[in-house]
Amino acid sequence: MANPTILTCAVTGNITTLEQTPYLPITPEQIANAGLEAVRAGAAIIHVHVRHDNGRPSMELHHYREVVERLRAADEDVVINLTTGPGQRFIPSDDNPSVAAPGTTLMRPEPRVTHIEALRPELCSLDFNTMYSGTSVVINTPTNLGIMAERIRAAGVRPEVEVFDSGDIQLLNDMVRQGTIEAPVFCQIVLGVRYGAIATPETLAYLKSILPPGCNWGGAGVGRFEYPILAQAWLLGGHIRVGLEDNIYIEKGVLAQSNAQMVEKAGRIVRELGGRLATPGEAREILGLKKQAPLAA
Repeated sequence: MANPTILTCAVTGNITTLEQTPYLPITPEQIANAGLEAVRAGAAIIHVHVRHDNGRPSMELHHYREVVERLRAADEDVVINLTTGPGQRFIPSDDNPSVAAPGTTLMRPEPRVTHIEALRPELCSLDFNTMYSGTSVVINTPTNLGIMAERIRAAGVRPEVEVFDSGDIQLLNDMVRQGTIEAPVFCQIVLGVRYGAIATPETLAYLKSILPPGCNWGGAGVGRFEYPILAQAWLLGGHIRVGLEDNIYIEKGVLAQSNAQMVEKAGRIVRELGGRLATPGEAREILGLKKQAPLAA
């Protein structure tokens, strides 16, 4: 029998809006409930962003804390993966590109991991991309990534490294060789972001081939590429990810009504290909994780 496949559900993200889909979870209670529904549908890992009540992306510790407390208090076992993505966007002013325009979120690396140090999830994302995205430039310098990685390690948390193109993986390999990122790495290859790596089987196979030795990895496709890349990742021996952060449709032109619905479809695809989804316990064993540590006092 094939090794079990870890399914991560990214339930809300920080870009998808209520204007795009009314099914997006916004409040901490909605986000936690969406995560638990996804676990019951077959997800092992829940990837968490948080929002303000109006849907605007949040970095507030109390929003993260409520989601984490609700997930940890539930009957369902779940591996919690908190984002560290917010705080990396720079929008240059039109009249002076060296000056930040409104909407810039770029900040020092330390505040981007404050919630990780306080809540100590089993996993947290660590974005390795520096790239143009929409109207902003995403900036993750090697120095800042090193600072974040050290603080994440000191908190007893494992990073899930997210890469968006081949240069990100070259940087990851350098940081693994330097000991800044511990091996074996858990790496998520994200395809289909405009001006990132294109979502094709050839691209995924190439990026997988240059990952650090012994790497645990998954593939995620954005938008209409979500399920095609899911199948390709499974065929190449990788893990998978779905959720309303990445895609709002369950099929062409039909909005997904929940994250759980997307997880159920992913599970069907994996089973029809001859695989099975990993339980949260199996995900911990595969990734070498310890069950969630208690919250900091």
